[in-house]
Amino acid sequence: MMDTILITYGTQPFAQRIGRLLSSCYKVAYASSEPFPDILLKQNYHRIPTGANPTFAHEILKLCLDKGYQIILPLGKMEGQPLNEARVLLEEYGIAVLLPHDLEDCFVIENPSGAVHVLKSGKDMLTGEQLCDSPFSGVGMMSDSDEEPILCLV
Repeated sequence: MMDTILITYGTQPFAQRIGRLLSSCYKVAYASSEPFPDILLKQNYHRIPTGANPTFAHEILKLCLDKGYQIILPLGKMEGQPLNEARVLLEEYGIAVLLPHDLEDCFVIENPSGAVHVLKSGKDMLTGEQLCDSPFSGVGMMSDSDEEPILCLV
């Protein structure tokens, strides 16, 4: 059975691009704090609070437990800190958070147009290839020197 990945900012073109990329190996669901038509609620879309909301991480945990989602791929800047703080709790429930642990030290690029990879502990989640030595997780592209991944967000 395929794992399900919950991608935040799901109504954004970048999130849709990542979802299409992952759909060959994972079931993909989307969540967004942005307004979207109710019809999408029937198509694996979910409404969530913004990352600035104090209940954000608990709402994501509840959604993942209710729907059986095993992986969260946050694509919004505001979502990183609360999910990193709740990472241990989420992992206790078997939910992986695809974000670098050292989020403050990451270089971030928004809405990249080039090729990106979805990494878990430095390994490409589609090919299994180890792309970097660091334990980087999230959507990334390699730096010009090919030494460190750059975090890609909406």
